[in-house]
Amino acid sequence: MSDDDTNPVLPLNYRGLRILQKEFDQYQRRAFTDRPSRFFSLELCGEAGELANLEKKGWKGRTVTQQNFAEEAADVAIALLNYANSKQIDLASEVEQKMGKIEAQRIDDQNDH
Repeated sequence: MSDDDTNPVLPLNYRGLRILQKEFDQYQRRAFTDRPSRFFSLELCGEAGELANLEKKGWKGRTVTQQNFAEEAADVAIALLNYANSKQIDLASEVEQKMGKIEAQRIDDQNDH
C-alpha cells in the first residue's frame, strides 16, 4: 500500500453537488409534469440496467464505445438527482455523511490487519 492509500483525502466540499441538485429540481419542476418518487426510482433502475447491459456487451466482446458508457452514466446521474429531489433527499449531506462512515470503517479495517 502506498502512502496515498493509507492517508486518503476525503472531499472537503460538497457544495457543487448541492447546487447541481437544486438546479435539476428547478429544471424538473419547470419542464415536466409532477411525477411521484416511484417513477424516478423505476427510471433509475432502468438507466442503471442499461449501463450494466453495456458492460455485459463489452465483457462478451461486442463493440461498446466510451461515448456509450458516458451517455448511460449521465442518464443514471440524472435519474438519481431526480429521484433524490422527489424524495427531498439532500444528496450532498448524505454523501458527505456516508463518506465519513466509509472512511471510519476503512481505518477500522486497516487497524484490524
